[in-house]
Amino acid sequence: MIRAVKGTRDLLPPATSLWNQVEETARRVFRRFHYREIRTPILEPTELFARGVGQETDIVTKEMYTFQDRDGSSLTLRPEATASVIRAYIEHRLDQKPGLQKLYYIGPMFRRERPQKGRYRQFYQIGAEAIGSESPAVDAEVIELVVELLGELGVENFQLLLNSVGCPECRPAYVERLRSELRGRAKELCADCQRRLETNALRVLDCKVPEDQAVIASLPSILDHLCPACRAHFEALRRMLDARGIRYELTPRLVRGLDYYMRTTFEVLHGALGAQNSVLGGGRYDGLAQALGAKIPAPGIGFSIGEDRLVLTLEQAGKTPPSCELDVFIAPVGEAALEHAALLARRLRSAGAAVEVSFDGRLKRSLEIANRLGVRRVVIVGEEEIAAGRYTLRDMQTGEQESLSEEALVARLAGGN
Repeated sequence: MIRAVKGTRDLLPPATSLWNQVEETARRVFRRFHYREIRTPILEPTELFARGVGQETDIVTKEMYTFQDRDGSSLTLRPEATASVIRAYIEHRLDQKPGLQKLYYIGPMFRRERPQKGRYRQFYQIGAEAIGSESPAVDAEVIELVVELLGELGVENFQLLLNSVGCPECRPAYVERLRSELRGRAKELCADCQRRLETNALRVLDCKVPEDQAVIASLPSILDHLCPACRAHFEALRRMLDARGIRYELTPRLVRGLDYYMRTTFEVLHGALGAQNSVLGGGRYDGLAQALGAKIPAPGIGFSIGEDRLVLTLEQAGKTPPSCELDVFIAPVGEAALEHAALLARRLRSAGAAVEVSFDGRLKRSLEIANRLGVRRVVIVGEEEIAAGRYTLRDMQTGEQESLSEEALVARLAGGN
């Protein structure tokens, strides 16, 4: 038997109904905030992520699926989408379009991580990017969007963590301070953090190894080392969130795993996920476009939701759609009734009802199938019904039956009523 590749999985009905519900809700909320969809290729030049995400990040050094194409070029399955969105922004000169460019995406990403609860090698993200402004008001609106989306999905009791990681003016001095304090305690750190100490010291703050936490807790806070511009930006953001009544927790150790982040960073945690409790993360990346070759600055901020983890959170909270999505099941009795049933199904579907037709021809067997599918209403179509021009509508929960004309039946079931 050939099985799915390790770290990937098949999403099957009825579980896919919840996935569709999540994505439909996301599209609805994005539309209200005037975000429009962008779809970028799954394959990108490897250089895009090496330059955009960071040559020394774990994603680039350990996790990307990279291969050589037949022409000798290096291609990579996208491990994240922000770099791809900015590449498209530059390539198609979206900076020439009026106003802030507000884009969202939904799709698969690929990283070769160790599979575990809520984490897969092919995983799905829902994300958004607002490109073209440095204003903290944009940051506040993006976070407001996140909170509204989670609320509309029914995600409760989540934690919103907030931090600023400074900018190229103030962060280098802070990073050097980190290095100087960590070098004397390097032997107390895990192997990854000993490597990060020299390549990306800020990422030490993001370490999840329990034995490293005492060292990390003793390190200075980046909030005490922000330059005046970054401090003013962060204070303005906090005022705007407070004015909206959005609750957050200041988390000076919060950093993002990618090099392009600066200033605002945020993350949402939910206890239902256990150790892997991050549902989404985001932040500002004002220098990313220039790192990818843009001649004109394109400051931006965005976020990505781990859709696999979000769906798992909803499942554990019992927020699942109905197990049966059919409005009615048509049970034709005998071969002669099958063609008539098909025409009836066509009319009901045109009226907006979700309809399934039994092809068995035996009433008892058709009712058994309907019962197993969990369908509440069954329309029985036999010779008597066809001759009378009326159909028997049966309630599978109560066993009650009534005889209806075709017009009355369509009116009753139209639009999935």
